[in-house]
Amino acid sequence: MEKVYEIVTLLLLLVYWLTIAGVTVRVVFKRRALGVSIAWLMIIYILPIVGVIAYLLFGELNLGKTRAMRAKAMFEPYRQWLLSLQACPAHRPQHISEQSHHVNRLCHARIGVPELTGNQLALQTEPADILKSIALDIRQAQKSVDMVFYIWYPGGHADEVAQAACDAAKRGIPVRIMLDSAGSKVFFRSEWPHAMREAGVELIEALAVNPFRMFFRRLDIRQHRKIAIIDNHIAYTGSMNMVDPRFFKQDAGVGQWVDVMVRVSGPTVPVLSSVFAWDWEVETGLRDLPSSPECLLIEDHQHANHAVQAIPSGPGLPEGMIQQVLTLAIHQAEKSIVITTPYLVPSEGLMVSLQTAAQRGVSVTLIIPEKNDSLMVEWASRSFFEDLMSAGIEIYRFGGGLLHTKSVLVDEQYCLVGTVNLDMRSLWLNFELTLTVDDPEFCASIHALHRHYLAQSTRISAEAWQQRPVYHKPIEQFFYMFSPLL
Repeated sequence: MEKVYEIVTLLLLLVYWLTIAGVTVRVVFKRRALGVSIAWLMIIYILPIVGVIAYLLFGELNLGKTRAMRAKAMFEPYRQWLLSLQACPAHRPQHISEQSHHVNRLCHARIGVPELTGNQLALQTEPADILKSIALDIRQAQKSVDMVFYIWYPGGHADEVAQAACDAAKRGIPVRIMLDSAGSKVFFRSEWPHAMREAGVELIEALAVNPFRMFFRRLDIRQHRKIAIIDNHIAYTGSMNMVDPRFFKQDAGVGQWVDVMVRVSGPTVPVLSSVFAWDWEVETGLRDLPSSPECLLIEDHQHANHAVQAIPSGPGLPEGMIQQVLTLAIHQAEKSIVITTPYLVPSEGLMVSLQTAAQRGVSVTLIIPEKNDSLMVEWASRSFFEDLMSAGIEIYRFGGGLLHTKSVLVDEQYCLVGTVNLDMRSLWLNFELTLTVDDPEFCASIHALHRHYLAQSTRISAEAWQQRPVYHKPIEQFFYMFSPLL
């Protein structure tokens, strides 16, 4: 009997060794950023069984066979639709600024999305006003309403938007809503899904969480975009979920969430509609590309040639798109960079870009929340502070709530606003959207918003940071090890 136990033990050790060796080879052969690979190998070896299971579940970008096949088949038709917009008079590449020139060329080459002029942009910063504005535009809809959100949380003014969507569907307007399954789980347990479907709304639960599929699709890939489109004429996008902050996560101890949305009208709206159409087809298999923009001759005015580019990223789209855009924007800076993000867990490449910018004399400022709703992200973020500050980067912690705004302002002339956090999930994993805006007037409103945030923030000094409790450092490094999962 002892011989049997010995044989079984040796076989189990062999299987264990082969598993570890196989996963190690797979991590290395994926040829990702060196820091990401090393972090995964540390997790696998320090937490052997747990680490291997974690890698199999979360280590690779696995959208699932059906969705991946759809995305592959969709890419070229969507790219051709975007390339067709070059014929639009609103496409004026000869007029774009030097700061946006390289980003424009990159996005045009990799996805086909052009920069388009002639848009009207309005930065909205008050949650009640944002939700009321969306509800009002839905109530005035004549042709269609399309929305995709990571979180829809019932209560307050968010219910006004839900009711407006129901009323629009009842009067015969096609209304399509796609919500992330994990982010909107409370919504799907409420009375609203039944009410919407009864009214005629097409409501889709995107990327449904199914434990039985965990080894066939990465469950933490999330639909993180926030888009509302009315009549293919008006659109909203930005950092705000479909929530009223007065009712959302009130017991988290971080204060109300602070967000922005951009109301867009003009030729860029159909581009945003095409992003929604992409998400809809990935999830349902149904193709419904929007009508092209009404490409009338753009009337010359002070900002006629300042352009907007809507850049989607995520599974099925060119890998590393948003990181490349951010890197290019940072390298173009000559005077200043201001970034707001709720989750600061940057990739190795972005870290180097930010440090290099500061070391060549650019003023680099990061504004992050004082309190975070994710304990792991909070500790992992702190592990980057010392390296950032030693390069001359200033870090401010916002005390007026959970600062959820995702924005980048370069030289007060060029800006990015959207759904992308400075963490690995946004840069590599989730479905995201960023608007790049080459318009000094709009960027001036972002600059004013940043000043408003800074007035409610406290700067972290390098000297004070060095005096933090000694036991904080190993905790920070421990959570840094898990940064590929954050």
